[in-house]
Amino acid sequence: MDDITLKIKEKLEKGETVNLKIKVIANAKINGLEEYADDILKLRINKPAVDGKANKAIIEYLSSQFEVPKSNITILKGEKNSLKDLLIKPKKHII
Repeated sequence: MDDITLKIKEKLEKGETVNLKIKVIANAKINGLEEYADDILKLRINKPAVDGKANKAIIEYLSSQFEVPKSNITILKGEKNSLKDLLIKPKKHII
């Protein structure tokens, strides 16, 4: 697991909400999250940007990477754009 993923995962484990700005590269050979520019991350996803397939794949990928339910990930801006603003809510801790 790389530094970016670890930093985000640590924030979520502390109960912090994470705002992510991503540049999506659809139809990539493999899925992966990497640094891009400023506060934007590049997310390669192996689904086409057709009929919401890439958006669904983005949520599934981030859900598995950060171990949060898919329902905790929301696309705030950029539903039909390669630049997206996402909100990731932490898992609820049961005491």
